[in-house]
This record gives sequence, C-alpha cells and structure tokens, in this order.
Amino acid sequence: MAATPPPGLRRGAGESLWRQITERLEAEIAAGRRAPGDRLPTEAALSAGFGVNRHTVRRALEDLELRGLVRTEQGRGSFVAEDVLDYPLRGRTRFSENVRAARREPAGRILRLSEVPADASVAEALGLRRNRPVLRVERLGLADGRPVVLGLHHLPLPRLAAAAAALRAEPSMTAAMTACGVPDYRRARTRITARLPTPEEAERLQQARIRPVLVSESLNVDPEGDPVDYTIGLYAAGRVQLLVEGEGD
Repeated sequence: MAATPPPGLRRGAGESLWRQITERLEAEIAAGRRAPGDRLPTEAALSAGFGVNRHTVRRALEDLELRGLVRTEQGRGSFVAEDVLDYPLRGRTRFSENVRAARREPAGRILRLSEVPADASVAEALGLRRNRPVLRVERLGLADGRPVVLGLHHLPLPRLAAAAAALRAEPSMTAAMTACGVPDYRRARTRITARLPTPEEAERLQQARIRPVLVSESLNVDPEGDPVDYTIGLYAAGRVQLLVEGEGD
C-alpha cells in the first residue's frame, strides 16, 4: 500500500505529487530556509518525509536542477545552487582576472599534458598541416573550489614546447605563454554552442549528465596575429553565464 503523503501534498487535485514537492522545495530556497551550497536531504529521506516513492522525489529534483535551482554531484547528493558566475568573453580574456572580478577565488588544475597529432579542425585553426604535433593541455578552472570550466588547449609545437614544463610548475596558461616568449595574446574569434556532457566531462565538472554545458571554441593569437592556442572550453551552464563583450569593453 502506498504511503500517505504528509499534510500539504494533495492527491487527486490535478497537480502531480512531484510538482508539489518541487514547489515546496523551491519555496524553501526562495525564503532562505535552504541557503546556496546547502546539501539537500537524501532521496530516501525526502521520500520518507513526503510519503512518496523515490522516483517521485527524483523527478522533482531533476526539474529543480534543469531550472538551475539545484545541482547534483555524483556520489555526493544534491545541493542548493550557488549564484551564477558572470564570465566575460573579450578580446583579452583571462580566467583568473574574470573570476577575481566576480569576487571569487580562482584556481587551476592541470589534468593531462600530451603531445598529439593535430586533427583536421585543430590544424585548420592553428594554420598547420594535418598530423603536425601539438601540445594538448587539459585544464580544470575552479572558482571558490568549484569546477566551472574544463579547457582543452592545443598549442603549436615546437614553438610552445616550453609550455609543458611551465604548466607543471604553475597551472596558468598566461604564465606558460610568457615562458614561451608570448607575453600577450588575444582572442581572435569565438564560437559558442551547447550540448550534454560525456560521463567523464560531467564527473570532472561535478554536475549531472542531464544538465548541458556551454561549449566555447576559441582561437588565440599573438600580437603579430599568429595562432598560439586553439581552445575548446566546456562551461558548467548551471554555474557560469557567458557575456560576450566588444573590444572596447
């Protein structure tokens, strides 16, 4: 026999139970009874508290996550979403500067460094012949300890070969460029799309697979206009809002 819902959940009222749970949790978040970053009770605890099955609770949590009110971390549970980070995309975009401007603490983590042959898209962007070697850098950018962007950088070799050692010492792309004799670089173009993350991408960004990522495909050039970095950035859409700004901004 199904458990009886507690007072406040109405059966047969023309509104599904999961939606009523969604509205209840949303009202608690709006009233400040559940603060940003707070962990929500487990599905089992919510099921018992509302007198419904776990599938009903899961449907409510999925709806809250899709609307950006809740974030889910695999193996850790569900949390009230924090404020969204405004991330400007300018001609001169620097991760640490953007995060600090939003009064957050930036951090970077190099996940993998490897020398790989340039595929067709990388070769075209960097002006190389296909299969020429490039340094591939997988870097995770964090704000206040939370992952916000997974960057996949491609640097032409041998010109930027010194970047590997520089990144092992300090996970900063700007510092790595400086070590290679490129003290300044600018974004020449950007293409923004959206898609669902792969399981590995979702795990690294600590988000659910049902929540999309914003994909920024960009080309950075040195002061002479020569390509130095072709990057694919995956932004956690629930934590980052991309702002496209003009050169004069």
